[in-house]
Amino acid sequence: MPCYVRLMRREDIAQVTEIDREAFPTLWPPANYRRELENRLARYIVAYDEGEMIEEPEMKAVPQKGFSGLVSKLMQLFSHDRFFGDELSLSGRQYIFGFAGFWIMAGEAHITNIAVWEKHRRQGIGELLLISLIDLATELDVRLLTLEVRASNIAAQRLYSKYGFTQVGLRRGYYTDNREDGVLMSLENVTSAPVQADLQRLKQAHSQRWGIVAYRVAR
Repeated sequence: MPCYVRLMRREDIAQVTEIDREAFPTLWPPANYRRELENRLARYIVAYDEGEMIEEPEMKAVPQKGFSGLVSKLMQLFSHDRFFGDELSLSGRQYIFGFAGFWIMAGEAHITNIAVWEKHRRQGIGELLLISLIDLATELDVRLLTLEVRASNIAAQRLYSKYGFTQVGLRRGYYTDNREDGVLMSLENVTSAPVQADLQRLKQAHSQRWGIVAYRVAR
């Protein structure tokens, strides 16, 4: 599977929002990724297929009469895209497998989310996004990476531990949908030689297993 990573663009917003809705259905509303792209503290990346483009299904309008026809015309007139631009159209966009992001301030970065379409999970994409986030943090001279993960999400905790994150706290009732605790984890000394050596070793193992050829975040 040809999978690459680059910075998120405005034309990715529609797909990223749909992935967010699928991955975090109980956390509503999803983040405003248009605003996030304009946030100087935020950095978001996407894993994408360089060769596959998605096309918007062709919809054929059926003429309607009476009140229902008037409502239909008003909905078309005041459609979302008329006010917010064509970046929310899915037509002719690179296919997105998943996305991730963090907020950075004063040499520290907090990972806000890592999400992959359910049909593409367990294919190394979430791990690819994590590796790329750490690479991006290294480029930005980040010293400390932090994140929260649900106490019940043992698989994610194991992945983060694999990459050197350790539990540093517990946030009681952190998740608003079910009051589940959030495990606070951190990776210190991100740019240090030991952390970078471990990252290169894990990156090589990941590449051999999944056939990923590029980890550096493209602009």
